[in-house]
Amino acid sequence: MQREESRTELGTIQIHKKVIASVAAIAATEIEGVKRVGGDLKSGILQLIGNKNSYAINVEISKNEEVKLDIPLVIQYGHNIPDVASKVQESVRHALEKMTNLSIKDININVQGIERGQ
Repeated sequence: MQREESRTELGTIQIHKKVIASVAAIAATEIEGVKRVGGDLKSGILQLIGNKNSYAINVEISKNEEVKLDIPLVIQYGHNIPDVASKVQESVRHALEKMTNLSIKDININVQGIERGQ
């Protein structure tokens, strides 16, 4: 399933996985200590050519409309990794529930690197 779809009396509303990933990426990068979303070569190349970090986030929607996210992060050196990851999970959950009314099952954080802050 590529999109989350709901039906209203006026028609259907579809939320594409890319939108869910974009909301999650924005919410994650607002947390102090997050250097960027993604840390692998593919996300680095996509960032260089102007694509957003949301492509690094994996979004799965189950048949009972529960959302699972896998978010790769690079954390700024000097920050407490579990604390930053926990704040990202809360921020992403809050943003997605507020903006999409979706049920969030899992928000998995994969810290892929540490970099000095600027």
